[in-house]
Amino acid sequence: MRQIYFSDEGGIFMRVNGTLINYYFHCKRQCYLHGNRLNLEDNSEQVKIGKAIHQERAEDSKNTEIAIENIRLDKLTKEYLTEIKKSDADVEAAKWQLLYYLSVLKSKGIVRKGRLEFVEKNKKDKKIFILELTKELEEKLDFYITQIEQLLEEEEPPECIHKATCKKCAYYEYCYV
Repeated sequence: MRQIYFSDEGGIFMRVNGTLINYYFHCKRQCYLHGNRLNLEDNSEQVKIGKAIHQERAEDSKNTEIAIENIRLDKLTKEYLTEIKKSDADVEAAKWQLLYYLSVLKSKGIVRKGRLEFVEKNKKDKKIFILELTKELEEKLDFYITQIEQLLEEEEPPECIHKATCKKCAYYEYCYV
């Protein structure tokens, strides 16, 4: 598992982590801005809701919110590493984030299956996906990490993607004002 900090002529960029993996799939501009230390999430209502859901879940169970290196795991049991999301709006991004976490654990000698839970506020049933980190997925993950590293080294952020989901993004005002 790589542990790289980027620098170019004094610039320090964020080390690739699960959040950057998620953002890379969701929006490369968001990934770039966050990875280059422009954090607008502290003011985001959506981020606050997600944190509240995590906090509520943590109060109801054990083995929650474990920090290892540059990642925070929602829940770790003998069988699963569980990642909890408030919405299934971007399943692909959440899957790769979880696969990244499984890879970090594996590098520490801890092998688990991944359990991805979507807990949406207005739905009775939650969606659950089970993932396993295969050799093929590890190779793809390594490729994506390299792509993110290259993205973060760019001098300019990618263009805005202009999607409906942008309105819920913490960077919306930055991108569209």
